[in-house]
Amino acid sequence: MKIGIPLEIKEQEFRVAMAPAGVSALISHGHTVLIQSGAGSESGISDKEYTAAGGIIAGSATEVFGASDMIVKVKAPLNPEYPLLKKGQILFTYLHLAADRALTEAIIKSGVIAIAYETVQLDNGALPLLIPMSEIAGRAASIAGAYHLQRARGGSGVLISGIPGVLPGKITILGAGTVGRNAAKIAAGLGARVVMLDNNFQTLQHIDDIHDGRIMTLSSNGHNIEESVLTSDIVIGAVLIPGAKAPLLVSRQLVGRMRQGSVIVDVSIDQGGCIETSRPTTHSDPVYVADGVVHYCVSNMPGAFPRTSTIALTNATLPYIVKLANQGWSNAIKTDAPLAKGLNIAEGKVYCAEVAKTFSLPHEPIC
Repeated sequence: MKIGIPLEIKEQEFRVAMAPAGVSALISHGHTVLIQSGAGSESGISDKEYTAAGGIIAGSATEVFGASDMIVKVKAPLNPEYPLLKKGQILFTYLHLAADRALTEAIIKSGVIAIAYETVQLDNGALPLLIPMSEIAGRAASIAGAYHLQRARGGSGVLISGIPGVLPGKITILGAGTVGRNAAKIAAGLGARVVMLDNNFQTLQHIDDIHDGRIMTLSSNGHNIEESVLTSDIVIGAVLIPGAKAPLLVSRQLVGRMRQGSVIVDVSIDQGGCIETSRPTTHSDPVYVADGVVHYCVSNMPGAFPRTSTIALTNATLPYIVKLANQGWSNAIKTDAPLAKGLNIAEGKVYCAEVAKTFSLPHEPIC
């Protein structure tokens, strides 16, 4: 199979979908890998490193998309890439379709087989291709929140760690999944007072056990969310429903009652955001102020750390890419239940129930 790795064109997206080690592994299975020239440069990977691994450098996205049976990306295709998609081609990337009707319609029209990293799901509910990026995004969220508390950045001027004689700041984390747990780890390491909210009591018990009380936990309900948000310096949105739009947990009215100069970091923004005042931002223009609260809602947070992210993403996706290339998509999903859950759209039919429900589209069950 011919596998294409295009240059990411999303603004300030510095990651690339595959490190040279992944290229080498695919070559060893007898496949051909085309990499668009310069695709890895922002991750510190040169074209020479790809060719040394056995890859073929292509001069343009048109060449990569046109010659490839499978396209492996980091982010979902953007409008200029829609015409490059071709019927029967496998598209393997982060898609987050429930937050983007235009992309969903473009993929349906193209006839590609769209498999989303974020909905590949193990029997225990874990999301193996989302976990490494969620780990990075969670850790980055606490760092970004603490940074933007600086008065010069529009924040309230609170040093999140405090100092002797001055209380540390408070961080509320909505959701105790991978993003939330990693945000809490860094927040606690910074010396903040940390409160995590989740609706899974067993998860909260585990958090309490492993952190020995350093991270406080609350059951996620309207009363507790309101009380914690209003007394926080930083609020991190870290909720996820696989394949579906993020639930709205913090209303505009509640944001308006937060302390002036507080910071919101909505990591859920890829799935529409869990805070009503959130809207996607970029690394080049990451924050805005709404109702006196600083909002950091960068939709590709791991892209700020492309070297780490690219290697971590390759580690996670490569076994599935090899399986798709070796077996073809139809046979691969028949033999791999987690991968089957990643199938969102194929040849114009919607297989992801959450996407179909979001846009009132016909749902095709996976047989």
